[in-house]
Amino acid sequence: MSDADKTAPQAANDNDLFNVVEAANFLRLKRSTLDHYRCEGRGPIYRKHGARVFYTRASLTAWSERQMFSSTSTRVEKKK
Repeated sequence: MSDADKTAPQAANDNDLFNVVEAANFLRLKRSTLDHYRCEGRGPIYRKHGARVFYTRASLTAWSERQMFSSTSTRVEKKK
């Protein structure tokens, strides 16, 4: 494997795992907000590996897509 292969960016994969800080950055939230959402059951689906929490790219994207509103009181229904 050449040095260029080692530094080449990997293609995004829906199963990529993000730790809490990386997931918060991906969603452009503060870590404390994501922690709060997780405790309330309002956040993205996550995985636990021992005491560590991980999110997949797919779960972060799916959660974000469900957070669409057309006004402060009207949620936008996702088309199927």
